[in-house]
Amino acid sequence: MSTDKEHNLSITWHDSAWIPVLNAGNVLDYFSERSNPFYDRQCNNEIIKMQRLSQDHLVNMTGTEYIVLHVQEPILYIIRKQYRHSQQHVTPQVDYYIIAGTVYQAPDLGSVLNCRLVNSVHNLQSAFEEAQSFSRYHPSKGYWWDFNQQDHSEKDEKKKKKDEPGSIFQRQRVDLLLGELAKKFPPKFVAPTQPEAKAEDVVKVEPKQDVKHEKPSTDKQTDSTVKPPPDKRQKLAR
Repeated sequence: MSTDKEHNLSITWHDSAWIPVLNAGNVLDYFSERSNPFYDRQCNNEIIKMQRLSQDHLVNMTGTEYIVLHVQEPILYIIRKQYRHSQQHVTPQVDYYIIAGTVYQAPDLGSVLNCRLVNSVHNLQSAFEEAQSFSRYHPSKGYWWDFNQQDHSEKDEKKKKKDEPGSIFQRQRVDLLLGELAKKFPPKFVAPTQPEAKAEDVVKVEPKQDVKHEKPSTDKQTDSTVKPPPDKRQKLAR
């Protein structure tokens, strides 16, 4: 039984002829196609379909049946397979979801837990194997870890990547493309902003006082041309 469930989880089904007209009213008819591997031919839905009865008669029957559990038109439909014991008692078995016309089987809780545990064990096993590859032992030294080999290998890989020369296309064709783009969209250069002068650095400059020098007038004679006053001679008394 578990192998059948695992097999159903890895397969899908769709019918391209139904996808354009798929809706909540005919989704069960779409699911009950004979080419659908998820559909059980011995279910109560098939019996009602052969007798041309409505789906309301499923409540009065016992056995396996399919119902539309959730609808989110036009992309998502969920169909549940359940076993009916009575009108009020049913046991869910499997859920199927239809996305864009493709039918998938929803995984059960056991399958999800099993998958997560297998992934966890695999990752732990890989970590232990990688750690064991770095362990070293010598009778005189004992055990130690040697990670230098990995560091050297990583450095060599980085050097190889850096030393790899570019192709002719990378060296020439890209330059041509960049040149054409630079012509179409010339770069705009922004002038560097000058730093604002601080208040302490501002030097107070006193305004210069203009000294006016008066030129001597030309009308006045210079000192050399000025004649001395006439000598006053004493008058002789008679």
